[in-house]
Amino acid sequence: MKELSEFEDKIGYVFKDKNLLKTAFTHTSYAYEHKVESYERLEFLGDSILEFISSNYLFENYKELSEGEMTKVRAAAVCEKNLYKIAIKHGFSDFLFLGKSEKSASANTIKRAIQADVVEAVIAAMLLDSNDIELVKKFVIDNIKDDIEYSSKHVGFEDYKTILQEKLQINGVAEIKYVIINEEGPDHCKTFTARVECNGKPLATGSGKSKKIAEMAAAKVAIESLKE
Repeated sequence: MKELSEFEDKIGYVFKDKNLLKTAFTHTSYAYEHKVESYERLEFLGDSILEFISSNYLFENYKELSEGEMTKVRAAAVCEKNLYKIAIKHGFSDFLFLGKSEKSASANTIKRAIQADVVEAVIAAMLLDSNDIELVKKFVIDNIKDDIEYSSKHVGFEDYKTILQEKLQINGVAEIKYVIINEEGPDHCKTFTARVECNGKPLATGSGKSKKIAEMAAAKVAIESLKE
């Protein structure tokens, strides 16, 4: 395990209270074995701080989005998968204090959920130690703004494939498949066309600037055709 000072170098902030930082990296398994506090309470606080900062950023910078759309974008941007990406980027797993039981269970791979939780704990620890919300805002926004931007451009799309699946499977198992049937344009500006099939039968096609968007568009057209 690496020294916590290396983590401070990574994030560009030096903690005054080193024990607070250590607590942010202390898993419940280690806390139980060594009779110390785990990161759980910090994680609870960090979750709220993350929600506030991301909500404020959306409110100030995405005025075209409705309340419902902002809620969806925020949920997508700060989901476990994206928090895990932050943990990987800054090497959080190198600094975790894990008990023997968790080390044994995790083998060589520390669970994604644990690393995502620690991101929230560290966010809380930074605020408590610095008492500087702007500093914490910068750390958070620097790490999630790209995910917010992506999610803001695709808000609502995530629902179409799920909705179509639910509609098609209401009477039993349905094998749903998406196939990219065409690509047009130069590499930096391609347009993709996708076809959605159910049990081998073509249902609809859709186009978009990425394969994912094309698939979502096809799902949307299929849903509309089912209403007819």
